[in-house]
Amino acid sequence: MTDHDTQGRLTSRSIRSFVIRNGRLTKAQAVAMQNLLPLYGIDYNEDQLLDFSSLFETKSHGKTVNPVWLEIGFGNGDALLDMASRYPDTNFIGIEVHEPGVGQALMGIESNALTNVKIIQHDAMEVLQHMVPAASLNRVLLFFPDPWRKKRHFKRRIVQTEFIELVANKLEPGGVLHCATDWQDYAEWMLEKLQASEQLDNNSATGTYCERPEWRTNTRFEQRGERLGHSVFDLLYSKPRPT
Repeated sequence: MTDHDTQGRLTSRSIRSFVIRNGRLTKAQAVAMQNLLPLYGIDYNEDQLLDFSSLFETKSHGKTVNPVWLEIGFGNGDALLDMASRYPDTNFIGIEVHEPGVGQALMGIESNALTNVKIIQHDAMEVLQHMVPAASLNRVLLFFPDPWRKKRHFKRRIVQTEFIELVANKLEPGGVLHCATDWQDYAEWMLEKLQASEQLDNNSATGTYCERPEWRTNTRFEQRGERLGHSVFDLLYSKPRPT
């Protein structure tokens, strides 16, 4: 299998939490994929851990100065680019499989002259497993993932025990997993799975959901859901610091 064929599948896993719906690239998006992905993209390599300090050129005695936030499934990059613009002292990794969204985000990085964002076009689970060092992420952000609403598709939901354990391993002490969804049944699913974790603590005083923190952008996707009458649920879980 060629590298191009591998990238076409974007995963070697049999069960995926996404379906490739690349659709039609605009001319501008296609140009961005060709010209900007080599500048702002990171190639998937299952044999190479990322070195954030050299990747973002923020070295201090071999350690990364700025915290690293990783967003899974950034769509068109609305939230990713907004956060990167508002928090220039934070470094961002965005993971997305769909080419139009990647192309759109690349154009946004270029037009806003952002130096604190890198893009990976690949399956997020494989990136986390093979490329992200343990205890290296300050936040993992999962905003409005596919809810896979049919019961027979629940196994495709990304928030599973395996995902939670993997994220907990990659978060630094005090790091946060932030999930958001506008589907109540998926919110309840997430809450049940996360509450069962012994590695992460719920940040909610009520043991349920949190208010939307200021760092999470109210995106066009979310605004559309609100117009349809959907409530939005934020779940924030932290990795305990050593006592």
